[in-house]
Amino acid sequence: MKSLLLYGAHDARVVDVPEPEAGPGQVKIRVECAGICGSDLSLFEYSPIPSDFVHPLLCTQGPHALGHEFAGRVVAVGDGVDDLPTGTLVAIRPNVFDGTCAACSRGEVNLCENGGFIGVSGGGFSEYVVAGRDAAYPVPEELGAEVAAMIESTAVAWHAVKQSPASEGSSALVIGAGPVGLGLVACLKARGVSTIHVSEPSAARGRLAADMGAVVHDPTVDDVVARLNADGGVDVSFDASGVGQPTYDTALRALRPGGTSVVVAMFHDTVQVNLQEYMVSEKKLIGSMAYTADDFAEVIDAVTSGVLDPRPLITGRIVLDDVVSQGLEHLLGTGRNTEVKVLVSPGDVD
Repeated sequence: MKSLLLYGAHDARVVDVPEPEAGPGQVKIRVECAGICGSDLSLFEYSPIPSDFVHPLLCTQGPHALGHEFAGRVVAVGDGVDDLPTGTLVAIRPNVFDGTCAACSRGEVNLCENGGFIGVSGGGFSEYVVAGRDAAYPVPEELGAEVAAMIESTAVAWHAVKQSPASEGSSALVIGAGPVGLGLVACLKARGVSTIHVSEPSAARGRLAADMGAVVHDPTVDDVVARLNADGGVDVSFDASGVGQPTYDTALRALRPGGTSVVVAMFHDTVQVNLQEYMVSEKKLIGSMAYTADDFAEVIDAVTSGVLDPRPLITGRIVLDDVVSQGLEHLLGTGRNTEVKVLVSPGDVD
């Protein structure tokens, strides 16, 4: 089968590899759709995971296949799996956890001491993938594989909003209108947040945010902090960009006294933190890491009921053979300012 393997920084290749087989408690998925994430871009750009690394839970050998946002159909199941018929459309929750460490015992499986991700060690830019039964979530057929592949990135935003005090009638600032940032806009709206501001320099992404009902600010032109503080500041802010000091400062200083800032992005640079600012203002800084199993199920329910719709975030569709040139390299180049979510199909794109 075809699979995209990462051999080193800027060295990813679609190659033929043996087709995996489902073991006990596992399901084998024929991938229909996979999304390209900013994490995939970082892995491609820097290749921080040694090719000989073997994750203790996933046990996959390098070089590793990228792709952790994916959906497909069950084609086979291993021993002990009797509740998932072949042909079922499923979204895969890619984070794995041991279930025994202190974090897992507290229900914080996203913080598992031995946690990992399918797509960092063996992933969805492949024709077939094997995953644990617990990672496969049935999705209503009418939603289709594209929407199913968007569940993972939407769950990141959903978890971040749950971590925050955002509620009906409150106000929020989202920094960065990429897939997670726009997902935050959708999830905040679902939570009843009345006013959502977005700071985004890309005109194309800004238009998408405006179409979703956000008030958009271009930080290269607007003084976002001054404009929001003129109205008393926002109740909660989310840094979905991770640029560094500029976005950290904006997220903190646009808050009202007592407000909360949520870090949901992987930061690309170090920042200096003045603790005095938190002491005198009682502002709060919290982190948000991925999602739990409950978050994943809740997002599927919200999408199924129509509370959430991730389809407007899909801006491109490509085939697996083109994932490097038209996917990874494109998104690290000119596509950074024009695309939101590019979906990859192992077969033909309609």
